[in-house]
Amino acid sequence: MTIRASDDDRQRIVAALERHTGAGRLTLDEFAERAQLAHDARTLDDLAAVVHDLPADAADAADGEGPRRDLLLLFAIAAATLVVLGIFIALTR
Repeated sequence: MTIRASDDDRQRIVAALERHTGAGRLTLDEFAERAQLAHDARTLDDLAAVVHDLPADAADAADGEGPRRDLLLLFAIAAATLVVLGIFIALTR
């Protein structure tokens, strides 16, 4: 059974291609060619063929992991800011 691809499916694949290009796995020419194939894809099998030789994307494989990591990073920055502020206040008294 062949399942038709949606616009969201195509956009998700193009976003993954952008991340892989940013990571150096694809050249700009390869990205352009694959993005065109993704936009022209009619089925999910067509889309899978576009990224068949690329590793599973962490953002796609672990939904929710990215925002969680971002929140932990934000917390670490806030904690470091409080420590620096505390040191500054202690030194100026």
